[in-house]
Amino acid sequence: MSAHRIARSLPPGLKDTGRSLAHRLGQTTRSWRVLPTFLIVGAQRCGTTSLFKALTQHPQVRGPLLRKGVHYFDVAYDRGLDWYRGHFPLRIGTRATLLDASDEPAVQVGESSPYYLFHPLAAERIARDLPQVRLLVALRDPVERAYSAHSHERARGFETEDFPEAIALEEQRLAGQEEQLVANPHLRLHSHQHHAYLHRGQYVEQLERLTRHVPRERIHIVESELLFREPDQTLAGVLEFLGLPPHPAARVTRNNAQPRCSMDPGLRAQLREYFAPHDERLAQWLGRPPAWRQ
Repeated sequence: MSAHRIARSLPPGLKDTGRSLAHRLGQTTRSWRVLPTFLIVGAQRCGTTSLFKALTQHPQVRGPLLRKGVHYFDVAYDRGLDWYRGHFPLRIGTRATLLDASDEPAVQVGESSPYYLFHPLAAERIARDLPQVRLLVALRDPVERAYSAHSHERARGFETEDFPEAIALEEQRLAGQEEQLVANPHLRLHSHQHHAYLHRGQYVEQLERLTRHVPRERIHIVESELLFREPDQTLAGVLEFLGLPPHPAARVTRNNAQPRCSMDPGLRAQLREYFAPHDERLAQWLGRPPAWRQ
């Protein structure tokens, strides 16, 4: 059983202790551990948890020791690559495809940190530290993503405004924040990470930044509409991209859904119009309309 599963099985009062011990063990043995061969880089609220859980059910896929996302390339880059390595499985018994060649089945190691796609420095950092890594990018109807993200941030205590007020405040909240992050690489800005409801749905700008650092052939797009409507076919495409065979244990389930009221139809129509030019540019990038525009 993996360390994060052991920690989750502990009584509530012991979970933090279990996680702390697992983290210390990972750091103590980090020189014996592997770096990831794939990353789920985003986007937030686009099925990244469901995708990660489906992949880690495959017998040839391993995840981090403690939780699905390490958030090294966005908010913890100052801790260094050795610290990052300490979050992953031991090299012994884990023949990761980028590190070892043998007759044994290839093992893919990965994590899921959905802020990577939106953070202005993450793509460059990933390309520098993991030059052969493969990237999975989950996308979703940006109107639904924005509304879901707002519910998520409210539930976590990071948002106090109602949805219409939050999107009205977004430009003011995010003004100059990307430039600040670029100027100060170790800065962490709350609104950039938690209040970008509309900006995170402007996918093509983020994908264009990603492909300036990572070759297009090492990026695979997963649209959440297809992931849940055609799970077997969509997951088979992801496994093929990772060089893995299909396996019946890898199944897609919904995770982290937040209860919320229906969106006001007038506001939905306004947001659909707002995202229309961004979706048109995305269609050009994909070579086809995105699933939510078909």
